[in-house]
Amino acid sequence: MKNLVGTTLMMVFLFACSDILEEQPRSIYEPGFFKTEKGVLGGLTAMYAHLRYIYGQAYYYNACQTGTDEATWAQSADANFKDHDMSGVGSLTPTSSRSDVLWGTAFSNINTASGVIENASAVGTISEALVAEARFFRAFDYFLLVQTFGGVPLDLGSGELKFNTSPSRTSVRNTVPEVYTKAIFPDLLKAVQDLPETPRVTGAVTKTVARLFLAKAYLTYGWWLENPNNIPTYPECQRVDPDGHDAQWYFQQAYNVAVEAIDNPGPYGLQPTFYDVNLAQNDRNNECLLYADHTEKSEYYNGGSLTYGSGAAPDNFAGWMMTWNYTVIRSATATDWSTVISSVQREAEQHLGRPWTRMAPPIGVFKNTFADKVNDSRYDGTFTTVYRGNWPKGGGNFVNIPFVYNANNMEVHPGEPILTFLDDDPAETIDYSNSVYKSNIGAGVLPGRSDFVIAPSGISRICYPGLWKLGPYRTDNGTGLGQPNAGSTRPFNVAKFSELYFIAAEAAVKGATTQAGKTAYDLINVIRARAGKWRWYNNGNVAKVEDHSAEMVAATPTTITIDYILQERSREYFGEGYRWFDLVRTQKWATVAASYEICGTAWGDHTPATYTRDIQPYHYLRPIPQGQIDALEMSADEKAAYQNPGY
Repeated sequence: MKNLVGTTLMMVFLFACSDILEEQPRSIYEPGFFKTEKGVLGGLTAMYAHLRYIYGQAYYYNACQTGTDEATWAQSADANFKDHDMSGVGSLTPTSSRSDVLWGTAFSNINTASGVIENASAVGTISEALVAEARFFRAFDYFLLVQTFGGVPLDLGSGELKFNTSPSRTSVRNTVPEVYTKAIFPDLLKAVQDLPETPRVTGAVTKTVARLFLAKAYLTYGWWLENPNNIPTYPECQRVDPDGHDAQWYFQQAYNVAVEAIDNPGPYGLQPTFYDVNLAQNDRNNECLLYADHTEKSEYYNGGSLTYGSGAAPDNFAGWMMTWNYTVIRSATATDWSTVISSVQREAEQHLGRPWTRMAPPIGVFKNTFADKVNDSRYDGTFTTVYRGNWPKGGGNFVNIPFVYNANNMEVHPGEPILTFLDDDPAETIDYSNSVYKSNIGAGVLPGRSDFVIAPSGISRICYPGLWKLGPYRTDNGTGLGQPNAGSTRPFNVAKFSELYFIAAEAAVKGATTQAGKTAYDLINVIRARAGKWRWYNNGNVAKVEDHSAEMVAATPTTITIDYILQERSREYFGEGYRWFDLVRTQKWATVAASYEICGTAWGDHTPATYTRDIQPYHYLRPIPQGQIDALEMSADEKAAYQNPGY
């Protein structure tokens, strides 16, 4: 259905005029196709497929993470990543901002949704529930757009929220309140009303999914109306709701809708442990409300090759970005280290995957965000901290190597740790000198340990724990390394049932009247209690059936603040593309991510340095893509007025 999305283009996105006027496609659908049952169903399929062009697209993923407290640029980063770091190594401009991925993809889908909504009734066999799916996705895309760019156009050439069949060379942006009250809220309210409780097919949207996004939209708009830190908006307008409601009304609605979804979950719910939420073998579990789907069973349905990665959408390749080049690790086959081999080879396995070293987590993630690594299972269920020997899977002569010599010249067998990122800085001094046992990546040695080690304070832009939760998984690896260079065939999770608890808790902190047993403290503790339940020690690779939920609840502050909710959100959703939106919504970006600490870009650099970011109020909106500005046939003044201030 990719071509169907393309044919419903409403404005000229990143193309010259002649390209549109002269093209005569022969294998795409005409707009009238939406007036058939097959066309409507095809349009709905396209809406789910369009998620792949946003989620799992690594450059857009970078725009949602880099420059926050969760991620900075890594050793192999190019300008795509450095420009978003806001730390002086690049400059975010209308040309360099990778939020252009969202702009181009979302508007095409919005027009597809409008085509379905307008024409479905003419078919006569399309249920309101199916039309509600289109309404959900139109609101979904507008919600992403308004959070990212501010006010955006509701009229794509044929009138507000009308299906457009002719490219338009002009555009007028609506205000933020207009986007929310004319598009997002009405569509989501109708979707909640008409969608079923149980998905019509696996992964389809339901009442619960629509309620989550309605609650989140209410919450976000409430923050926008309140504007506690005087962040500018664009197009400029008064922060007055057209429907006459104030911020507190919207916070209350956010709470009410989120709690209603919690109380009426349908087929959804929380997984028993945090580990189960992100375990690849448990993908598409009942906590996952919406995802950009992929599969290893068919290249056609996967949307990309099963054997190689294109480094472009619709591949799911976001997980490569925060994966460092662990394949550089060497261990010895002789005690004098005269012969070494790659003891940790590239493998299509959740702990490993394809390394790109484009994004790195700062030291504060390990020392502050995930300070509790004993009771809280979320650190172990988020990162790969132990890299184990897998050389026999490389085949050939590797099969005949029973063990390697590693730290302290001790033997390490297949499946045992080669390198470990320690949970905390140890009391004893780590020997990073490599004067005896040569770690080619500059890792250190501790007495009596066969694995090389790196302490949290030694994490650098070139060597850091990987992001386990986004790692690849294949069932067709056999006894080998599988297809580690292909895009991940796992779904990329877009929304989870657990977020309803955070939305309701945040609304409560902002003043919403709460129900008995559902205060901010109660709601956050549901999530924290679950985080204290272990069934598997991921990086230890052994069963660990322990319940530390009581300790987790005991450590929860009695007064929940927005800062604490942001900390908990980072522990729950680290590296999943939430962070920039969370910090922008709460207007905390410039304080939470103002500085960070990390070591340098060379192997063996374990000296932390502090970097500061220059995050200005205008940065809370991303620039309109330069390609869009250039494609408009408007005056220079009109184009300048179309762009967000500061860019």
